Amino acid sequence: MSENMKQNDAKILTFGPAGGDEMAIKPRHEHLRMVEAIVFASAEPVSERALSERLPEDVALDELMADLQQLYANRGVNLVKIGNNWAFRTADDLSFLLQREAVAIKKLSRAALEVLATIAYHQPTTRAELEDIRGVSTSKGTLDVLMETGWVKMRGRRRTPGRPITYGTTDEFLDHFALSELRDLPGLDELRGSGLLQSQLPAKFSVPVPYDSDELQEDEDPFTPEDLEDLGLLSPLGDEK
Repeated sequence: MSENMKQNDAKILTFGPAGGDEMAIKPRHEHLRMVEAIVFASAEPVSERALSERLPEDVALDELMADLQQLYANRGVNLVKIGNNWAFRTADDLSFLLQREAVAIKKLSRAALEVLATIAYHQPTTRAELEDIRGVSTSKGTLDVLMETGWVKMRGRRRTPGRPITYGTTDEFLDHFALSELRDLPGLDELRGSGLLQSQLPAKFSVPVPYDSDELQEDEDPFTPEDLEDLGLLSPLGDEK
């Protein structure tokens, strides 16, 4: 075989159809390895924005994460979506192996659980709106406890007289209750089937669809620097906590 023929064969093997597929597969494989490394190394769930900033512009992040999630579907750890963030978590059926390592958490009072559920379904909501929905007063201490757990946060201020603070749930809330998004909260039929609701309900009773976004609504204002300092969310030096 002549030297020219060998060179032509080499070109066919390298740049022909099979070689082209290999070239297309390799970058995607590398992208999977990249996001896998980023999520694995992070102590906190990683936002999709942070992942996108570390990948080439032409990468379809949604497809990439779906592939990686499928890759880990039957393993000891699973890739889970928490709001708009991603994290590795122990597979549900293996959680018993880590029970000895679990941190004991003080049981929330019934009132705190009711307030948490009300915020989850009716957010963004103010303290007065919570009291109107529950029919009883809501102490500041109960809200403080929920914020200390990291499950509830102050969102902004309602554009009404007095500019009351609005409350909503956090990604930590989704993570703790194994929810990908707020729309995964149980609906009316699920709540009734689990015995959490009475069988006889008012005719117009319904379970609201939660507002599933960190974006402020039209009737909410963002906190001003003065608000942040007054609420203890800003240090004297001006650094947000």
